Amino acid sequence: MLSSCGDMERKAPENTIKDSARTTAPEKSEKVKHILFFGTSLTAGLGVNPEQAFPALIQHKIDSLHLPYKVVNAGLSGETSAAGKNRIGWILKQPVDIFVLELGSNDGLRGIPVKETAANLQAVIDQVKKKYPEARLLLAGMQMPPSMGEKYTSSFAAIFPVLAKKNKMDFLPFLLKDVGGIPRLNQKDGIHPNPEGHKIVAENVWLKLHSEL
Repeated sequence: MLSSCGDMERKAPENTIKDSARTTAPEKSEKVKHILFFGTSLTAGLGVNPEQAFPALIQHKIDSLHLPYKVVNAGLSGETSAAGKNRIGWILKQPVDIFVLELGSNDGLRGIPVKETAANLQAVIDQVKKKYPEARLLLAGMQMPPSMGEKYTSSFAAIFPVLAKKNKMDFLPFLLKDVGGIPRLNQKDGIHPNPEGHKIVAENVWLKLHSEL
């Protein structure tokens, strides 16, 4: 069950996903809170229209319920945990009330040592907690395909629940639940969700988000 994006992402047309911090803002008279999605091409919506990516679909749900939240999509194709650690400081210049972290899958597909990935993810979390200590944190878990080997895949998957527990984060065990490995819900690359797949991913994330909005 592939769960992310390989080097092929960096070859994607620029107009497919022209990077981070796209926003869709509800017009509200009360104070608007901000939900920041920080991750890879899965968050960015590689291969689909921006409004079809799961963060935008979550904004639609929020708008339909007339909730005062603005979604910020800071996903970036090809992002590794190391690159995310270096980028997060710039992204945190904007306000954050809820932080959704979806990183690590590119590390896994490249066979980066699990300890290194875990350390980088912790560094990202530390920066968020330091800048916004009151922010609610949600971690999206990832899984690797069997081709990466049983030892590596099990060690990789174990990173996420450990980090979530350590940092008292809400936890979504697998972002691509009911999507990963299902051809009709993914693009031709077999990696990235198609519009129908993104709808299911949005539901997966929404189940974790909505209770405290």
